[in-house]
Amino acid sequence: EPDDNVKAFINVKNLSEPEYINNNFIVLCTNKGIIKKTSLEAYSRPRTNGIIAINFREGDSLIQARLTNGQNEIILAIRSGKAIRFNERTVRSVGRTALGVRGVKFSNSKDEVIGMVTVDAENKETTILVVSEKGYGKRTDIEDYRVTNRGGKGVKTINVTDKTGALIAIKAVDEDADLMIIN
Repeated sequence: EPDDNVKAFINVKNLSEPEYINNNFIVLCTNKGIIKKTSLEAYSRPRTNGIIAINFREGDSLIQARLTNGQNEIILAIRSGKAIRFNERTVRSVGRTALGVRGVKFSNSKDEVIGMVTVDAENKETTILVVSEKGYGKRTDIEDYRVTNRGGKGVKTINVTDKTGALIAIKAVDEDADLMIIN
């Protein structure tokens, strides 16, 4: 459509291999805290004019999309400095046109999701990097985020003050990662 914008893209190996498309999922996250998991198979026959990936409620928009294996853990971060970690298995797989389910609950009406990270549940070496709008960053071990049920308010990941500003980004990083922040 004329008013549509690209919000995310995913690199997939092969959409014609049945084992691959039936054992992987696309997880979508919106700024209003909705999360949706759909089998990769539902996207394996694209049309030239595209196919619907998700429907939104008024005022909602796509933040990120990730390819998962059904066993990952998901971390959603919100502008007020909190993050929630839950297992992907708590989000059931639905069709392409479904709305999805609540991933995180907001403390106030001005809050919104700023990012989503998916990590392998077995990888304990992963660290989570968060960055605030005034350039402050913090790196935390994945284990410092306790696993909860989806739909909760999350735990504090960074202290949001006038000095730091609101949370604007979250990434999964390891010891070898270099960082580039662009203003």
